[in-house]
Amino acid sequence: MMIRPQQRKEKERRALISSIKSGDRVVFGGGLIGTVANVKETVLVVKVAENTKLEVLRASVTRVILKDEDLGANVKE
Repeated sequence: MMIRPQQRKEKERRALISSIKSGDRVVFGGGLIGTVANVKETVLVVKVAENTKLEVLRASVTRVILKDEDLGANVKE
């Protein structure tokens, strides 16, 4: 009974990863947040700060941030 929900979740994750395009804001497994500058086959070039770009594996993406979503609302300083 547990196999179907896991398969469905993995299918959704694969769809998310394959739909990433330049300009999307993404969150990675380690908590890194950035804007996709370039999309390659297995690697994303992500801008994390002014004049700072990183290459990261597509598989490390955990979610895509929606344009109107505010991540700062949950952060305590």
